[in-house]
Amino acid sequence: MSPDTVMSVAHRALEITLMLSAPLLLTALIVGLLVGVFQAATQINEMTLSFIPKLLATAAALVIAGPWMLKILMSYTRELFEQIPGLVN
Repeated sequence: MSPDTVMSVAHRALEITLMLSAPLLLTALIVGLLVGVFQAATQINEMTLSFIPKLLATAAALVIAGPWMLKILMSYTRELFEQIPGLVN
């Protein structure tokens, strides 16, 4: 395997990782920001208040985006397995 091949496989793996983590991370970020604004506006400084909405929103995002994430992951894995004979040479 040449260094260029290794770098291209690693680059694609990082792209897939970013694509798969983006929906969950963005959901947690947006919900955390909204809860933070709510806490600042109402002066409620309860730390557990931000945890439950983020957990529920992340679970909802996983339910909604889960099939898409699984399809992306399966296609990448299939693509990687198909490349194995060419990578071994």
